[in-house]
Amino acid sequence: MQIEVAKRLQHTEEYYFSKKLREIDEMNKSGAKVINLGIGSPDLPPHPDAIQVLQEQAALATTHGYQNYKGVPALREAMSNWYARYYSVQLNPNTEILPLMGSKEGILHICMTYLQEGDEALIPNPGYPTYVSAVRLSGATASPYTLSEENGWLPDFAALEKQDLSKVKIMWVNYPHMPTGASANQAFFKELIAFGQRNSILICHDNPYSFILNETPQSLLAISGAKDVAIELNSLSKSSNMAGWRIGMLVAAEERINEILRFKSNMDSGMFLPMQLAAAKALSLEKSWYDELNETYRKRREKVYEIMDLLGCIYSTKQAGLFLWAKIPDTFESGYQLSNSILEHAKVFITPGGIFGTAGNQYIRISLCAKEDVLEEAISRIKEVQQ
Repeated sequence: MQIEVAKRLQHTEEYYFSKKLREIDEMNKSGAKVINLGIGSPDLPPHPDAIQVLQEQAALATTHGYQNYKGVPALREAMSNWYARYYSVQLNPNTEILPLMGSKEGILHICMTYLQEGDEALIPNPGYPTYVSAVRLSGATASPYTLSEENGWLPDFAALEKQDLSKVKIMWVNYPHMPTGASANQAFFKELIAFGQRNSILICHDNPYSFILNETPQSLLAISGAKDVAIELNSLSKSSNMAGWRIGMLVAAEERINEILRFKSNMDSGMFLPMQLAAAKALSLEKSWYDELNETYRKRREKVYEIMDLLGCIYSTKQAGLFLWAKIPDTFESGYQLSNSILEHAKVFITPGGIFGTAGNQYIRISLCAKEDVLEEAISRIKEVQQ
């Protein structure tokens, strides 16, 4: 019997990495031992104190029931204090913070709350593929705006305002940017907020990388008037090594929180209490936690520079985040061709930039979520096939 999938899925493909991991798994079953440098899943553990809180709370008999859809006060207060301490942003923990089961679910919640057929959403090209998927699932149209290396991977507002923006309801932005590692400054954020205000567009800023290899963490909500026109997503996945815990947050004006809660409250029944309390502990850690984490990533990045040099790629050393983005040499037609070649011959998987949009076709991306000895092995394999 054949059952046709809903229209909302007919133009939404399986996530690239989901398919690629299956391919790599089959190669490994055949003895290939592929080194995966594609996915940004932190391989380091969370802080021991956070794990201890999880263990202690999970051992109690009273912590296993349904939880409040808005999270426990202790977690929202920890999120509020974290924003005040590191971003200089004041948030009311009772009304302006919505804990999430990872910021990825927040992307869909926002799209399903505000978008429908006939609406449009501005999507960065290159950019996180989930933005496009979530917009399409909502029934709206994803309208890509091109980012270029020449413009520092920042939007060209003058070019955007020459377009018909009458159907655009939201705009997705992400700085430090994934996949390019580009950063934005306060002047750009002010221009972004002004753009949203002029065009009545809700600015949705996805901000999970601000603590990784970045000396100055920034929040869009630090800009005056931002709460009137912007929402920000954040996450503990990268900054606290809690990717599998699925803990994030949505911060915005009270009105936005209440609107999005109308959708979210129909999707889940709250987050496991011990995880909430452990996350609150992680958010209270001293700055030394981030310093130690970044020292590890700096050492790894030096090895990734070596891989990129071996491949003849060109890159900026000023990138932030968990990846290194680089332009491929002219000897390859696309990042896909280079990626497939290295996977076939060296058994090393590197992400082709084209999965993030057409503007990424001539680029590749390597994750820093691999230990130095693994990166050394990747270097050895690539050197061997180049001889």
